[in-house]
Amino acid sequence: MEYKKYQHIERLESDETAGIQIGICYIFPKIDGTNSVLWWDGELQAGSRSRHLTIDEDNQGFFAWAKEQQNLSDFLSEHSNLRLYGEWLVPHTLRTYEDTAWRKFYVFDVYSDESNKYLPYDIYKEYLDVFCIEYIPPICRIKNPTTERLMKQLEKNGYLIRDGHGVGEGIVIKNYEYRNKFGRQTWAKIVKNDFKAEHSKNQITDVKETLTTEDKIIDKYVTVAFVEKEFAKIKAEKGWNSKMIPMLFGILFYTLIKEEGWNFVKELKYPKIDFNRLNQLMIAKVKFTKPELF
Repeated sequence: MEYKKYQHIERLESDETAGIQIGICYIFPKIDGTNSVLWWDGELQAGSRSRHLTIDEDNQGFFAWAKEQQNLSDFLSEHSNLRLYGEWLVPHTLRTYEDTAWRKFYVFDVYSDESNKYLPYDIYKEYLDVFCIEYIPPICRIKNPTTERLMKQLEKNGYLIRDGHGVGEGIVIKNYEYRNKFGRQTWAKIVKNDFKAEHSKNQITDVKETLTTEDKIIDKYVTVAFVEKEFAKIKAEKGWNSKMIPMLFGILFYTLIKEEGWNFVKELKYPKIDFNRLNQLMIAKVKFTKPELF
């Protein structure tokens, strides 16, 4: 297998990550080392963020170190279709990590060349545990998190940080079912350095997200009958093909606001509504209701 560089992590709320918060999101600590990758091609191979490494042209000793770790070679020789992406923790911008944390490789993604996508955490965790390979654990798992809730998770990124020295540089948001509008599997990040949390690698915490105004509207008004009714109208008048999906979304959103808007405004006592989030939640509900269209 040839060298394959890691994808760029986009900032939350950029065009590249629009809609990533709709669904089950895993929130991971972001650590500040040097991006690295390991894979198998008859023998152990290594790369940095931008190039294939050799012993003579290494990156801060990463490849030399990796070749001495038998568990890494054992894992990759057995799972030769997988690539391990992670952080080689050497001094960079942030210098507040525990003394024992340095010069270790922390896996943050496992990519399958067979399926051409990143494996979900719950799957690759089991693989890596068998070979005692270090990986970055998620802070929590949240369904449909708001930006405000994600900002609060920054306070919990104390992963590998020395006690009393604040928190890490930020968090990474991964929704394994998400593809952006360009069809790419990508992740989002929030970067911040002025919070404090405790280091933990326990079982994932499921954060029970309080239903937002937008969640309540979608749950009550975007029913199976509502979706089927508008879909049937389009199909009867114009026929149906996949190019008409944007039309279906537009008609459903228009109908929701026009026909039910006054009802939910009264019911929820003139709430503040994020219409972009409302639309994203509606699209997710339609995909769940009629998966055969997608």
